Amino acid sequence: MKEKMKNVTRRDFVRQAAFTTTSFLIASPHVLGRENSTPPSDKLNIAAVGVGGRAEENLKKMATENYAAFCDVDDHRAAKSYERYEVQNKYKDYRVMLDKHNDIDAVLISTPDHTHAVVAMNAIQRGKHVYVEKPLAHSIHEVRALMKAAQETKVQTQLGNQGHSYDDIRKLCEWIWDDAIGEVKEVQAWYTRPYGDGKPRPTETPPVPETLEWDLWLGPAAYRPYHRSYAPGSWRSWFDFGTGVLGDWVCHILDPAFWALKLNAPTRITAQNGEGEYSPERFPLQSSIQYDFPAREGMPPVTVKWTYGKPMDIPQMKEIELDDWNTTAGAILIGEKGCIVHGSHGAGNPRILPQSRADEYRKPPETIPRVKGDHQQDWVRACKEGKPAGSNFNYGGPLTELALLGVIATVLDKETLEWDSLNVKFKNIEKANRLLRSPYREGWSL
Repeated sequence: MKEKMKNVTRRDFVRQAAFTTTSFLIASPHVLGRENSTPPSDKLNIAAVGVGGRAEENLKKMATENYAAFCDVDDHRAAKSYERYEVQNKYKDYRVMLDKHNDIDAVLISTPDHTHAVVAMNAIQRGKHVYVEKPLAHSIHEVRALMKAAQETKVQTQLGNQGHSYDDIRKLCEWIWDDAIGEVKEVQAWYTRPYGDGKPRPTETPPVPETLEWDLWLGPAAYRPYHRSYAPGSWRSWFDFGTGVLGDWVCHILDPAFWALKLNAPTRITAQNGEGEYSPERFPLQSSIQYDFPAREGMPPVTVKWTYGKPMDIPQMKEIELDDWNTTAGAILIGEKGCIVHGSHGAGNPRILPQSRADEYRKPPETIPRVKGDHQQDWVRACKEGKPAGSNFNYGGPLTELALLGVIATVLDKETLEWDSLNVKFKNIEKANRLLRSPYREGWSL
């Protein structure tokens, strides 16, 4: 049976001075006269920007709420969600949607990376709660700006790294904090599939599909003619639009180590790209990135090595015998007494190795509260109760920065970057500082 969503009812009318004394703005009780929270019995009015692809799963997980409006630049990609939820208010331009609907409480953003920040900032400045697919933004400047805006407006936020709400990541943290494998001084993480094919920008200029608003898809990125290799193709592999494997997977795979080891910001980052030809406008097909973190809260300095793309080697894998384990994506935390190996999302299926250490270790009681429901519902709860979600921007922002620092290191292949997180700058290479911001074309800004 086709799932249906009821149209939103506009529940409160609040008189505001606008152009005349008789002007009215429709406003939700969740926005006016509250400390950015909603009674748990009420439903949120959610607007979604980007409703095809990954958004379909997010929409299913938030279907307990009201969908006030949908926005997507591609009617073809959005068709399934349009049919399923029968939302009457549909837009191509999120700015028009937000201008027209003051009854919106919260905004779900599932667009390509290069438009995350402009959509999220527009919503935050209007006092709307936001859920943003990972990575949080396309540049470190955007991350810092979103974090600041969210803190100032006190809206509830969530980064879409859904594994952060899983039980396994909490279990891994409890093991590490219980000294299960001793002090951890090295982490190795990997994703073994490259994005894109590395080929140069296409010279063909096919017509834009009738269902797609190409200029709006480009958003703040520099104009270029449409080609399917960008949309709906492998936009993640182009620097102008995506953040590569790093942006897509660091927020999943390194999330457990980031939390358990209290990592925050590295002080040095170095990338070594794999051999082979690839366009300078695109991510290399293979790369290995090393992050060096200083001592933190009683924990020793740690080196995190991130590897992606075949046929890059992952030295530790043979040593700890992972033949029976899915090695496409995962990580190993290497300690003095043993190691913990886990999968891609939320420390999936964590295991202590060698088996002799696992056999002798007595696992501790649960100390970290478990999330009721899933990641999307954790955000819905935050919006209603006013208690931050697990991967709010204060956590998800620095985690995203880790990925974006790797992106900059990838661009500057083999350069060792010295990072000053407090002052948001690289101390030793000026050209790296020019990569902290994504250039916006005229008419677009945060």
